[in-house]
Amino acid sequence: MNLLAYLVEKWANIILEEARAEIGRFYPPEPDGWIPVGYLWARTIPCQNPACGAEIPLVKQFWLAKKDNKQIAYRPIISADTHRLTQIAGEEEKSVQSAKSVDFELLEDAAAIRAAGFDPDAGTVSRGDARCVICGQVTKAADTRRLAREGQMGERMIAVVLHHPHQTGKRYRLATPDDVRVFNEAVAYLEEKLAAWPYLESPLPTEELPLMSGTFNVPLYGSDRWDKLFNPRQQLALVTFLEKIKSVYPRVSMDVRGLPQIEGEGLDVEGLAKAVAGYMAIVLNRQADYCNRLTTWHNTGEKLNHLFGRQAIPMSWDYVELNPNSGSGGDWTSHLDWVLRYIGGNPSISDVQSQAQNASATSLPFSDDSLDAILTDPPYYNSVPYADLSDFFYVWLKRSVGEVFPDLFATPLAPKPEEICEMAGWDSRRYAHKDQAFFEKRIGKAFSEIYRVLRPGGIAVIVYAHKTTEGWETMLNALVQAGLVVTGSWPMHTEMAARLRAAASAALASSIYMVCRKVAREPLGFWNELQPQIRARVEEKLNQFWAAGIAGGDFFISAIGPGMEAYSRYARVETYAGEPVGVEMLLQFIRAVAAEFLIKRLLRGASGGNVDPEAQFYLVYRWTYLDNAVPFDDARKIASAEGVDLEQLWAKGGFVKKSGANVSVLGPRQRGEIARVENMVDGLHRACQLWEKGQKAELAQHLAETGYGQDGAFWQFAQAIAESLLEGNKEKQLLEGLLIGKETYIRAAGEIVAKPREQGPAQLRLMG
Repeated sequence: MNLLAYLVEKWANIILEEARAEIGRFYPPEPDGWIPVGYLWARTIPCQNPACGAEIPLVKQFWLAKKDNKQIAYRPIISADTHRLTQIAGEEEKSVQSAKSVDFELLEDAAAIRAAGFDPDAGTVSRGDARCVICGQVTKAADTRRLAREGQMGERMIAVVLHHPHQTGKRYRLATPDDVRVFNEAVAYLEEKLAAWPYLESPLPTEELPLMSGTFNVPLYGSDRWDKLFNPRQQLALVTFLEKIKSVYPRVSMDVRGLPQIEGEGLDVEGLAKAVAGYMAIVLNRQADYCNRLTTWHNTGEKLNHLFGRQAIPMSWDYVELNPNSGSGGDWTSHLDWVLRYIGGNPSISDVQSQAQNASATSLPFSDDSLDAILTDPPYYNSVPYADLSDFFYVWLKRSVGEVFPDLFATPLAPKPEEICEMAGWDSRRYAHKDQAFFEKRIGKAFSEIYRVLRPGGIAVIVYAHKTTEGWETMLNALVQAGLVVTGSWPMHTEMAARLRAAASAALASSIYMVCRKVAREPLGFWNELQPQIRARVEEKLNQFWAAGIAGGDFFISAIGPGMEAYSRYARVETYAGEPVGVEMLLQFIRAVAAEFLIKRLLRGASGGNVDPEAQFYLVYRWTYLDNAVPFDDARKIASAEGVDLEQLWAKGGFVKKSGANVSVLGPRQRGEIARVENMVDGLHRACQLWEKGQKAELAQHLAETGYGQDGAFWQFAQAIAESLLEGNKEKQLLEGLLIGKETYIRAAGEIVAKPREQGPAQLRLMG
């Protein structure tokens, strides 16, 4: 028997029963036995039209169930009531005076949705712009944020999701005044509970929540403290579970001492009680991930989306308030099952001795030359503000088991000053010192510590993933300076399917596992001699990566490790003229080799030399980044590898657009009419524009005048671009349409070229 699993399950169930007895009445079941899974809420703001002033429910989409065999939506309807009651979370019911207001009706099948002429995908809010259902006026995002910060953003309960313990499927109904009444009773009970709280520290996490563009944007809408991420009934649920957990440590200790089967076996009773309390806190943390104001409804799976679907805390307009006692996915028991599964997967008794220590990577608690191997997954430059995100969990852990593990929760929030991340870009006010130099210095110190504690010949495996060459350059500089030699590398898919290239994202799906050794390095290597070695090794590995289906930005990033192998064998690399060759020059060379390899593969029968440099850049960009915007420097480095001056391409009418620090490569639909063809990309885009308009005679004339009609490399370039883009992409559809009639257009363009100019354009003989 796994005693730990037994105790965790026993005490988690005790906590659940005690919590259910205390707050279960605030989630009342239906008379027919159906149990609320959750309550759908929409945030609200007042319409800014002075002649309207109605409440705008902020709803991203109106689907409840969106399956082939089950379609249910709720539709906003306009009511002519002069007065009505509305619930604003945490406040009393308020009478709202308005000539008209918004109510809802349930459309319970596809036929009803069609009959109503309703599109459930069309919500009332997009990127913060809110459309009034009554008057149609749009409140811009800046005003939506202002209203929220001024306290004018409320909440409204709209619908209830139900399940039955003995039946399959979910059921839905609109919220009723009774639902609002019960919620208000929970709000009142929370106030009583907080007033009588017996502990020194408040149970609600009132610590500041940072504002970081792209990751923490909820403070823009007034949620500037962690407790504001939870509505009052969610706060009540979490505080109730927290209170039970705080009492569990002494009770488990007493329970363990009273078990007859372990008397005299010398178990660490206190350690076991701490472990049980710790696992209870983990269950609570998972509950918080599903029980907050930012969780949304998954309408195709009919389940709750938890907050941390990605490494960010973004704003959510409508959300589902979970019933933690429902017996359905996301509740307390489902999180307990998750914990038990992992405890049960590990033997309670093992011959393997292991030790866990909490220490800084820049000061490892090991002696010199003492370890055979080290595996580390360090922060990826500025990809994720790990410590700030972890505060979501830290504030609840500290309150639930901070006294049980005082060394782990000695600070008000997770420690951040020495966290090795480039943070200046996230929050320059708080993290001005955490710039590129800080990251390189600190991670260099960590790599030096790895080198120090490894035995001669020892292995260090370093996992890294960053989509910019800046991030890689900074990390590799630190690696080389530490003295480690790269001896092998492998790209491995480490992200979920939703993050892969099919998601049309510029994000990486692979992490690079670099195997390094502590071996003596040669003092000096010459760049001219190393280049052929690096090229041969990179091309060898790229052939493997191509066969393995590695695509997009992952392809270039995967080439870095092989390129590092020869370079890192030397303490210093120079040209014959004595100029130092740094990591930046190495990465540019690797990118050029990979781009050349890629162009040959994508163009297949055509010679890369017959495709102009601008087209080569366009092809490499599309295959790597699709139609995503990327940092300027990454686009510049691709352009440089092809001998292209990027700045020349974003002149008026060009196919490159620079917006702030990012660069986009435009497709034919994103450009105006191309009056002058400067390169093959212009030629292809003009051909697509003419094809889309059905101007077939003009298309043939264009192909004849530019010479592209008879140019096999042009058509192979078009084919390669089409194959590089994803299904459903508009540019891909244009290219495929153009390519279907390729032979007809080639023939018509050839006839124009063959005829004397004075006869004018030939009449096309086109099929269809």
